[in-house]
Amino acid sequence: MATATSFPHAGFLRELEHSGAGIPLVAAASLSPSLARVLFPAEVGLSASVAADLIELLKARRAVVQASLDGERVADALRRYQKFAKPGQPSAHIVQLRQQQGAARQAGSQARQAFIKAAAAFVRTAGIDVPARVALERFVIEWLDANVPKGPLPRDEVAAP
Repeated sequence: MATATSFPHAGFLRELEHSGAGIPLVAAASLSPSLARVLFPAEVGLSASVAADLIELLKARRAVVQASLDGERVADALRRYQKFAKPGQPSAHIVQLRQQQGAARQAGSQARQAFIKAAAAFVRTAGIDVPARVALERFVIEWLDANVPKGPLPRDEVAAP
């Protein structure tokens, strides 16, 4: 049975989307070195193009996770109802579940394509080198899991100078 898990980087994505002037320097200090190097090249401030590509990449990753969960949910329901189905013509409910399963597969494929496109744009803009013989999708997922914070950025109460 599919477990309802949320997107682990949702808090960081929300912070990144709603930070009009950029990530506060206090929060930037809590980022991983790789992510800080990509978002703040040469300590000149937030790179708008890299941040925009990172936002699109995180949105695409969230869509892939959601499509995967939707597909698992429909497949579980279909297995549950097909188990007790009588031979012959399928019931209207099973037909509807099969249509939902097809729609979920299509949404998953479209989400994966959008993720790969966003990953290629992010890697190109950020100047990240993808190792040889490693799929771009796998590399970017591992990079996100290792470098992007899971949850919102910490808020330290530091007085502005």
